[in-house]
Amino acid sequence: MLIQLTMRKAHGLPMPGSPVDGIRIMALLPSRWHKDLTQATGDIVIRVRTDEPTTTAQVRAVVTEILTNPEVDNWELVTCRTLLARNHEEEAAEGGNQ
Repeated sequence: MLIQLTMRKAHGLPMPGSPVDGIRIMALLPSRWHKDLTQATGDIVIRVRTDEPTTTAQVRAVVTEILTNPEVDNWELVTCRTLLARNHEEEAAEGGNQ
């Protein structure tokens, strides 16, 4: 399942900046998920691919729990939505992600 996560600063206005918080959040996500940071300025957008059967609600619960970590607790999950996944051959032909 391919899921897109969008996070935004919980307090104050979103501010463009370094991708450090996006990288921190990715590091806290389960290692068994394939992750791709697609946007790191303003909102953080991360795509994750779970190889095991899971639901969007389960992914949302995991990410919500991760965002209680003091390193990234100034971020909140705004959207957690399933994307249509292309097959792996198409991704590989385009230089795909992980």
